[in-house]
Amino acid sequence: MYRIIQECAEDHAEVEALYDTCFAPGREALSSYRLRDGVPPVAGLCRVARDDLDIVAGAVRFWPVRVAQAEALLLGPIAVHPTRQGEGLGALLMEEGLQAAVQARWSRVLLVGDAPYYARFGFARLDAVRMPPPTNPARVLGWGSWDGLAGAVTRWGG
Repeated sequence: MYRIIQECAEDHAEVEALYDTCFAPGREALSSYRLRDGVPPVAGLCRVARDDLDIVAGAVRFWPVRVAQAEALLLGPIAVHPTRQGEGLGALLMEEGLQAAVQARWSRVLLVGDAPYYARFGFARLDAVRMPPPTNPARVLGWGSWDGLAGAVTRWGG
């Protein structure tokens, strides 16, 4: 059994350790991290999954970005501890996070990921949206209201 709760400051070190476990060394060198530099995540949307021993088993974060002049959320990282994968926890975190985004009146979310996996949550390829290089354009996916929106993804404050 898991409790999905809003991430708080006390969760930071444990969530970062989870991301270090789940992703390759140098994950912070990815172009998506340049969009996060100096920009806090949207705290009310970030979620942590804790197990019955109160250990972080999964987490998802959302960051504000701009696409052209429009506001959007950048989803990620999302991770589930390797010992907890295959239990549906990633899907639960995704659904909880997207529901929170809707309740907070965000109309669009993007991520960089595998289209076949994320399609089940309503994500589709965004051909007209450009992430900073060297992002593979085929992995830029969007959810929500993207009609007519085109351009580069840029930092929230920049």
